[in-house]
Amino acid sequence: MPRGAAPRSVRRGKNMIAVASGKGGVGKTWFSITLAHALSGYKQKTLLFDGDLGLANVDIQLGLMVKDDLGSVIAGSKTLNQVIHHCDKTRFDIIAGRSGSAGLASMPIGRLQILGEDLSLLASSYNKVILDMGAGVEKPVRILSSMAEKIIVLCTDEPTSLTDAYAFIKIMAMQYPKSDLNVVINQANSIREGQRTYDTLLKACTNFLKINPPLLGIIRRDTRVRDAIRNQTPLINRFPTSEAAEDVIAIARKLITE
Repeated sequence: MPRGAAPRSVRRGKNMIAVASGKGGVGKTWFSITLAHALSGYKQKTLLFDGDLGLANVDIQLGLMVKDDLGSVIAGSKTLNQVIHHCDKTRFDIIAGRSGSAGLASMPIGRLQILGEDLSLLASSYNKVILDMGAGVEKPVRILSSMAEKIIVLCTDEPTSLTDAYAFIKIMAMQYPKSDLNVVINQANSIREGQRTYDTLLKACTNFLKINPPLLGIIRRDTRVRDAIRNQTPLINRFPTSEAAEDVIAIARKLITE
């Protein structure tokens, strides 16, 4: 095992899907929200966990005011079950993070693993649990992602996004070789361009890592996404027939049927 690598034997939560990216600003939280919304549209009981460390903003994008959040769990005053909030406009549950808090980022490995175990137990009450992880490859991101049944790596065609997505895949593949890593290309100018972006990433993974993370989906660039975020309204509610909404719905359908 490489020096500093985490233990490879992890308990994976059934139905848990981690959404990660090597780089910030690729639309990860928006994608997590829209994916959870699409899954709930297929009558999947869904929970969205905001694990974006100190930059939590799931509740902000949804226009929600929550009293208790993950910070209360980390402080020991609440359990995960006690900080679940139901979002009526999207018909799924959320556990909000605490923006500006370094609590999760600074948690000892042992406590992170316990949190992951608690999430795994909670996941048994849902059809799908989406973990909106922070950008980068910090230890909390790696540990919680490793406990998910499936990991979605979101990236765009920007060179820095591709480089950082590759770095995330490399570290997860080395430390947790049984990870089910999948790729979603966001903000693609077209399906063809999205496929080219994926092919570039796949070539690097194949040549240097000897792995072939499959393409889960391509989300086309859509100006209505920014409008929905600005208005704190889910895209599927505001523009249900938009290209980006249709693309995420297709990904949700694939997750249910595969």
